[in-house]
Amino acid sequence: MNILFVTATRIGDAVLSTGLLRHLIERYPGARLTIAAGPVAAPLFEAVPRLERLIVVDKRRWALHWLPLYAAVGARRWDLVVDLRGSALAWLLRSRARKVVAKGNSREHRVHQLGRLFGLDPPPGPQLWTAPRHERRAAALLPTGAPVLAIGPAANWRGKQWRGGRFAELACRLTAPGGPLPAARVAVLAARHERDQAVPLLQAIPHSRLIDLIGQVDLLTAAALLRRCALFVGNDTGLMHIAAAVGTPTLGLFGPSPIEKYAPWGPWTAVVRTTQPPETMFGPGFNHLTTDTLMDSLTVDAAEAAARQLWRRVACAVA
Repeated sequence: MNILFVTATRIGDAVLSTGLLRHLIERYPGARLTIAAGPVAAPLFEAVPRLERLIVVDKRRWALHWLPLYAAVGARRWDLVVDLRGSALAWLLRSRARKVVAKGNSREHRVHQLGRLFGLDPPPGPQLWTAPRHERRAAALLPTGAPVLAIGPAANWRGKQWRGGRFAELACRLTAPGGPLPAARVAVLAARHERDQAVPLLQAIPHSRLIDLIGQVDLLTAAALLRRCALFVGNDTGLMHIAAAVGTPTLGLFGPSPIEKYAPWGPWTAVVRTTQPPETMFGPGFNHLTTDTLMDSLTVDAAEAAARQLWRRVACAVA
């Protein structure tokens, strides 16, 4: 059986689609998978079981990126095509069955939207697959020892970034003697070009407890690292969704983006948001290219309270 799975360009959306992918792997145990994804998200799928081919779809103007993808997959007869991009591709391919996502309710979580394609209730939660090389690299970067608080201080858009100084203060509070993770190590994850956002945090953590991972790991190694961490706190990003997908207690910080659709998914997740509602953030003259952070009405006190509440919930469950 041959299955074509066309998924997202953005990392967060791609992670949220992996629950549906897991369902297909379990439902069709002998199937061979071809996965098409954007260049940033594609590495998430390198270790998927029974992966026959991973196709990187480079987005082009006027939707011309669909032409090389069609050229790559059009000659085969498929048993199932799953298109989570809502394109016309599935209808142009020879296939016994097709599932094409439609534009969903903006107030419904993306995981629910995807689960409805196959009538799955409850929908399957995200899952990431890693290879032994990712686990070995993670073990080398994060050896056993004191618990680790992981922080994701960056985001792909300035409006979603909580200020680095606030992350620094929060990390110090959570790892202080009276915090939920006293004397914990602090791992900081971000892309290489996002280092400036993380500087206040890097400077605030004692060198003996700081694990600077900025620009050092690929996505699946990041997943393996986060699986080893006690708690993750970060902005609404793909990294937040990776942390939740591997089962790490995850606190997502939200401002302008919709919690209803993109909250981290899983039993050990929580969100805290700005007191300013998102619908008031985009007034006349707003320019998303030049805006400063829109997260300033989220205080350190509020984030700390949410992190402590999540930690207590996890602690009670494992007691």
